Amino acid sequence: MPAGNMPPDEGILAWMEVAGQEALNAAGAESAIRILARACHDHLGDREAHLREGALRPGERQYFIAGAFMVAPDRKYHMLVGNVGFPAEQERLLVPIDGGHPGHVYQTRRKLILKNTDDHGAFRQYLKTSRMGSTLFAPMIWRGEFLGQLVMAAQARHTMRDEDLAAIVAVSRIATGAWVAHGGPQWLRDVYPPANAQRVDKEGWTRAAPPGP
Repeated sequence: MPAGNMPPDEGILAWMEVAGQEALNAAGAESAIRILARACHDHLGDREAHLREGALRPGERQYFIAGAFMVAPDRKYHMLVGNVGFPAEQERLLVPIDGGHPGHVYQTRRKLILKNTDDHGAFRQYLKTSRMGSTLFAPMIWRGEFLGQLVMAAQARHTMRDEDLAAIVAVSRIATGAWVAHGGPQWLRDVYPPANAQRVDKEGWTRAAPPGP
């Protein structure tokens, strides 16, 4: 059975245990986030969703991305950290703090699933290569402070399920602790603004530029 289709009692806790320990053993904050993002990337989502009629439009293909949008020190942007599957030029993607659904999660501090992004007119494409069809967002909150959010998306519509949202929320709790334990907030202050920043505006138009003043 594909990993993404395993019942929770057979798969989810096992890979969470392994990924969680690897994140705690990681060399640094971003490495810890990437380990956890990759675990979600490799295990969550219906791995047969793309086979259903209407899941993919002509020219689309099923693939996954994951990572974390961390709140920048100036609180003007979410900065992509520890990504898996994003284009190389978007390694330091910067999304306005109130942009799209990442902005909604920042404002509400609540988890979110968009099973089919076509059903959500407010969805904005921040990934350079294509619009994703199904997404998950899980807040990372430490002692009341919103630090960021763990995210995952797939091209095929209806890939993400309620059980996947529950799983990524659990992983986001591990991610929050690992981020703080590895000095993530200070690391973020040290690297921001990144030399390879790529901003998008709230509507999703991508342009390469350092953060504004």
